[in-house]
Amino acid sequence: MPELPEVETIKNELLPHVLNRTIRSVDISWDKMVKQPSVREFCARIAGEKITGLSRRGKYLFFHLSGDDVLVMHMKMTGSLLVNPSDSRFTRAVLHLDKGIDIHFWDPRKFGKMWLEKDCSAVIEQLGPEPLDADFTPEVLAGILRKRNAPVKAVLLDQGIIAGIGNMYADEALFEAKIHPVKPAGKLSEAEITRLHAAIQKVLRKALKLKGASVRNYIRPDGQPGTAHNEFNVAHGVGKHCPDCGSAIKRIVVRGRGTYICPRCQPEP
Repeated sequence: MPELPEVETIKNELLPHVLNRTIRSVDISWDKMVKQPSVREFCARIAGEKITGLSRRGKYLFFHLSGDDVLVMHMKMTGSLLVNPSDSRFTRAVLHLDKGIDIHFWDPRKFGKMWLEKDCSAVIEQLGPEPLDADFTPEVLAGILRKRNAPVKAVLLDQGIIAGIGNMYADEALFEAKIHPVKPAGKLSEAEITRLHAAIQKVLRKALKLKGASVRNYIRPDGQPGTAHNEFNVAHGVGKHCPDCGSAIKRIVVRGRGTYICPRCQPEP
């Protein structure tokens, strides 16, 4: 599932292709991916609009248009945005821009969504802070965690609490901080919170540098994979061994989510 590093990579690599380009027309081959308005109105409203900016918040992409609308996209589990791809088997929508540029919303499992908003606030106000922002400090994280008794991993995955962290980066951060995923968030010590804050930022920055993780379906706008998954310590690690102690990586389930840990380095509370 595309998480913060993947969506940020898509934004950064897509921006040179779309900035100040005009949307000439839109083709939708999977009507259910358009949340609002109707497919016909959606296509009519953005045809002729110029893309004046592209931004990200959490796992959402915002295409800022010259008129009154913002085009919002969420990749969900298997979505990517590709520039003039040679393979369109999984294309569910195409933005036809001027200068011969086509942006394909590529989504094998058809979970991705896009829709129009008058501004970004309707989406942004539902999201927690960005974990790589300067004002996301250990003190802010402590304030978030100490209010909650849910497993710390479940808290990290809640987009209304912290934006952008998904399953695989939560696993990596918790391993880096040597915290078991089921430990109640409100029971973390000050030292554990400090370690977790540093781990979240380290893991996300490393993944950004490596252009995201292509564990399954995610690919970058040029069709190339990210390589962050090659550096994972525990995520998707059944059959692998802990790089620190050599123990076999174990898969458990936390609040319905497959979760990977080192049972020795992350002892159960």
